Amino acid sequence: MPPDRFRLVVIGLDSVSPDILIRRFASVTPNLQRLLSESARGPLMSCDPPITVPAWSVMFSGMDPGSLGLYGFRHRRPGSYDRMYTPTSATPRHPMVWHELSRTGHKVAVLGMPPGYPPPAVNGVSISDFLTPASASDWVHPGTLRPEIERVAGGPFFDVAVRGADRDRAAREILEMTRRRWKVARELWRRERWDLFVIHDIGPDRIHHAFWKYFDRDHPRFEPDSPYATVASDFYALLDQEIGAFLAGVDDSVTVAVVSDHGSQAMRGCFCINEWLIREGYLALRRPPPAAGTPIEACEVDWTSTRVWGAGGYYARLFVNLRGREAHGIVEPEEFPQLVEELRARLATVQRPSGVPLEVRLFAPGDVYRRVEGDPPDLMAYFDGTACRSAGTLGHRRLFLEENDTGPDDAVHSFDGLIAWREAGGGRSGILPPQRILDVGPTIIRRFGGVLSPTLQGRPIPELLLEKD
Repeated sequence: MPPDRFRLVVIGLDSVSPDILIRRFASVTPNLQRLLSESARGPLMSCDPPITVPAWSVMFSGMDPGSLGLYGFRHRRPGSYDRMYTPTSATPRHPMVWHELSRTGHKVAVLGMPPGYPPPAVNGVSISDFLTPASASDWVHPGTLRPEIERVAGGPFFDVAVRGADRDRAAREILEMTRRRWKVARELWRRERWDLFVIHDIGPDRIHHAFWKYFDRDHPRFEPDSPYATVASDFYALLDQEIGAFLAGVDDSVTVAVVSDHGSQAMRGCFCINEWLIREGYLALRRPPPAAGTPIEACEVDWTSTRVWGAGGYYARLFVNLRGREAHGIVEPEEFPQLVEELRARLATVQRPSGVPLEVRLFAPGDVYRRVEGDPPDLMAYFDGTACRSAGTLGHRRLFLEENDTGPDDAVHSFDGLIAWREAGGGRSGILPPQRILDVGPTIIRRFGGVLSPTLQGRPIPELLLEKD
């Protein structure tokens, strides 16, 4: 029988789809396979956009990205042409479950959940995330724990660089980062009888970006017989061992969930959004970029003749040079709807070099979010679902690139995350229908006996509730 006092461990695996665990790396992950077999499990559909920031905040708040004011890793300062900023733990405009539980006296630990810098004040411990500045010293709450955590970890464990040319170094550092992260997790778990214990591992995401083309035969740039062919399986074997060692210290009275923010897939090139905007007459430069891969911020843009410009990434963020908002705005606000339809019609005609149409989904934040807070892009665009990245740099003199424009990258994100929920005391295993990422946070709050705010957009997952809930 489940205990009267609900306790929950959440293991967050960044970028892991059901396919990754159930098919590709099942043979090297016996501990995870056992946990999956004992769990209610299924796909977890990510948010728009399906990227780390904002997806984890959507999961643990029950609110969509627009309501949180989170649209990705970089936001544009309102009215500026080149000032961007990185979201912090203070950016989301709604509390996370660890804030709610801290207020009701529950003991919580949160390790590395994005956006997590600076570490949020909780009733327990929080450690910041992969966006932690390299020079930061204020990455743990309470700060008195820093020397002990540094001793246990034995080195940095926030993130590693994966878009450089040194793949050997990337492989070593990703594995070591995961070892250190789980050493810290095991030490913190032993310290306290936690009600909620959440750990995020960025390692899977980094492995996918750096090594996908070495294990996926369907990747357009697959390299057979590569010395890196086993790096991903080596990583998943290590991750499984680390999770197994952690779970060995978690008794049967604790519910365990494994979740991911989105999935991953082979990257099928980049569409150069700003090159296209130049060709179509929306973006004007005073002189050509000095070299291929020049950021638009380093180019001499003629803002008096530019109507639209863009930023790259997993999706294209488009900004309209609106009169009255931008310093040199030329687009009248009443012209905006017509401009959107014009862009949509022209983008629908784009073809890849092979002659195959580029599937484009262009939409405004207000089309998909209940509220639009913070500093959103004016428009968002996905290319070929999300299999084709957006290249925001200039100087390429072509519309399509085989590689990422900001460094070597093998993978992009997909919408298919996963959820597995192993109930304390056993039982309740089996396949779940597809679930929404919005609904995880409300499920956790309800299982802890909390009252859901009427403003929450997510709803508890019925299959994961008890009768008394």
